[in-house]
Amino acid sequence: VQLVESGGGSVQAGGSLRLSCAASGLSFSTYSMAWFRQAPGKEREFVAAIKWSGGTTYYADSVKGRFTISRDNAKNTVYLQMNNLKPTDTAVYYCAASATLGVWIFNRKSDYEFWGQGTQVTVSS
Repeated sequence: VQLVESGGGSVQAGGSLRLSCAASGLSFSTYSMAWFRQAPGKEREFVAAIKWSGGTTYYADSVKGRFTISRDNAKNTVYLQMNNLKPTDTAVYYCAASATLGVWIFNRKSDYEFWGQGTQVTVSS
């Protein structure tokens, strides 16, 4: 299984970025997907998640109204559109996949079996 993130970079506050995560080696349409992020010296935290069916999404309060998660099962790809970025959004962003067997806690890291290598997002003021 491989999850490969792309689309990170440096942007000024108020700008936008779109992250992509291309998945291979798994039955993508049966996996719920999420984005987490980790800032220097901090714990990895939940950002957004989308259920395998694509019909249900979840967001951290800190990004609600600014970020949008979506997926294209035909392309085995999940996206994170980030608008109105703030310096506090600076972090390494990770894509994660969950088989969602049984009860799925969308913001719990241990519920995700596979992780990408991360992509850096830097927002300057």
